[in-house]
Amino acid sequence: MTCVEAGREPADTPSSDSPQQVLPYEAIRAIPVRHYGRWVAAVVVLALLGWLAYAFSQGDILWGTVGDRLFDHTVLQGVWHTILISVCSMAMGLVLGVLFAVMRLSKNPVTGAVAWLYIWFFRGTPVYVQLLMWFNLALIFHTINLMPLYKNDTTAVMTPFVAALLGLGLNEGAYMAEIVRAGIQSVDEGQSEASQALGMTGAQTMRRIVLPQAMRVIIPPTGNEFINMLKTSSLVSVVQYTELLRATSNIGNDTTAVMELYFVASVWYLVLTSVFSVGQFYMERRYARGSQRSLPKTPWQRVRDNLSTVRRPKVA
Repeated sequence: MTCVEAGREPADTPSSDSPQQVLPYEAIRAIPVRHYGRWVAAVVVLALLGWLAYAFSQGDILWGTVGDRLFDHTVLQGVWHTILISVCSMAMGLVLGVLFAVMRLSKNPVTGAVAWLYIWFFRGTPVYVQLLMWFNLALIFHTINLMPLYKNDTTAVMTPFVAALLGLGLNEGAYMAEIVRAGIQSVDEGQSEASQALGMTGAQTMRRIVLPQAMRVIIPPTGNEFINMLKTSSLVSVVQYTELLRATSNIGNDTTAVMELYFVASVWYLVLTSVFSVGQFYMERRYARGSQRSLPKTPWQRVRDNLSTVRRPKVA
């Protein structure tokens, strides 16, 4: 019986002058490892999800009301106000974060102390309390007098939007200052020394050399902070600003469908956070170029890889 008939593959046929005979080899059979624990975990998780879905299906919930109110004009207006206050507050927090991070790292003891005091106060007090303080500022300051630039009644200036913007933006600025400071300190000091040797000023070095490299460290936590801001914006209902939660709560109180409107608000919060999470992923992926050997896989690439793993042909 030949080697081929025995299930073996013959090696290259040696010449007649070869001093030794090359023996044939047997084909390797790869046997995949069975992960039974994964199947058990999947069954348990699916059973729990099925039980949760059954429990909600048996509850006294008017699901038709949820679908009808999902695109209600008042609800959509609340969604827009949520996006607006979140974006504006995050922009304010970014500007203040960069400013106070640079002040914190400054060798000037006055600016460093002021930055530390700002971060200490706004990180150490709840954002809910800060919102109430701004909204009730007229109780201690009846007039905002910035003569000769501006003068007006505090009640006219401190509208619900302004109170919400100051409460969220100043609080976010304290957290962003620490994030930006960590990003700046992650850049090697030799970069700054080299730029100064080329004649760049401190501001040029920060703008052109340090901050672009620090963005790889700053972007991921900043994206998380913005997503958290979307949810924290629900607190501004306490200052009478009609965002998503307040809009749905008003409809729920008028129609007695309180829980159904909370479900509507939850659906929209999930949609918003999901959309911005996708944007955060691609932004992180863009700034990861040059610092990683291979970029993180996109969700579609992961799905394709998982499908190819499931459909992997058996090795004979």
